[in-house]
Amino acid sequence: MPIHMITMPKWGLSMEQGQVNGWLKAVGDKVGKGDEVLDVETDKISSGVECAFDGTLRRQIAKEGDTLPIGALLGVVADAETADGDIDAAVEAFQRDFVPPTAADGDAGPQPEKVQIGGRTVRYLKIGEGGIPAVLIHGFGGDLNNWLFNHADLAAHREVWALDLPGHGESGKAVETGSVDELAANVIAFLDDRGIERAHLVGHSMGSLVAMTVADRAPQRVASLALIAGAGLGEEINREYIDGFVAGNSRNTLKPHLTKLFADGSLVTRQLVEDIVKYKRLEGVDEALRKIAASAFEGGSQQRVYREKLKDLAPRTLVIWGSEDQIIPARHAEGLKGDIRVHVIEGKGHMVQMEAASEVNRLLNDFLGQ
Repeated sequence: MPIHMITMPKWGLSMEQGQVNGWLKAVGDKVGKGDEVLDVETDKISSGVECAFDGTLRRQIAKEGDTLPIGALLGVVADAETADGDIDAAVEAFQRDFVPPTAADGDAGPQPEKVQIGGRTVRYLKIGEGGIPAVLIHGFGGDLNNWLFNHADLAAHREVWALDLPGHGESGKAVETGSVDELAANVIAFLDDRGIERAHLVGHSMGSLVAMTVADRAPQRVASLALIAGAGLGEEINREYIDGFVAGNSRNTLKPHLTKLFADGSLVTRQLVEDIVKYKRLEGVDEALRKIAASAFEGGSQQRVYREKLKDLAPRTLVIWGSEDQIIPARHAEGLKGDIRVHVIEGKGHMVQMEAASEVNRLLNDFLGQ
């Protein structure tokens, strides 16, 4: 069996390094493809590093607390019979030849851009080429970075676009009514401006509601729908979370609500909280979020539900949910009519595309086609 190296992954376009929080597997443990072997924290989020090989964990090179660049050696997987000397030689050769990437290498890849559409600034990211494009639509209070673990995997097979909705991220903050129809109209305007005639729409949370509204209004533009922890499939929503997120403007007032987004609240890093605080303090954000929340979630209940129409909205539909979602209950994925693919991922929360990124990416790529 070959000697396989586990290296520091690159999650998102801005990641340069990661800190090792701890090993989840011990030396001598058998590991398989998809097993999480250690936990790494970036400036955005903590996540498990998955093994891409079957074998035995033979070396833990990185130690808890180490901060290492992308591509650095973390551990070694081989079969139990591989000689220690061969593994030592492979590690020595890797470390001798490894050169940490730098910004000067020009390896940053595609970066977000901004465009004026109908007098409004829209930030977006385009990555990948070919095929029917996939357009990623984030949820309430989010931005295109909510897809940082998904961009690259999805773009290996097709053109991928992600945008910041009005009132979010680095797009213009002004909204008129904040209605889902207004948000959907802005997505359609974005498709028009970028020359995207037809797309796979991938929505998370409120982004799913927006995607379904686009499909309802302009069905000819939608090749398929992929709805992740989707708003718009039932009435229940965590009112405490919505109200707390809208009202919060400091680390102490926001963090208790942000931890509800994940089954494992420890995944919420200090930097993630600080980024949200900075966003919440931008001019116009408070008014925009209040309008959007009042329109979509008035009285702590979802105001528009496509549950009965879902089977007719798009040629194909995929629904993905985390079983431990504390914002929108996973039971909304049950009993959907029509030929709809449904996958509930056990032990994961509302941000399932981050907590179980590899599994979600596999499901999306399988659904969208290679």
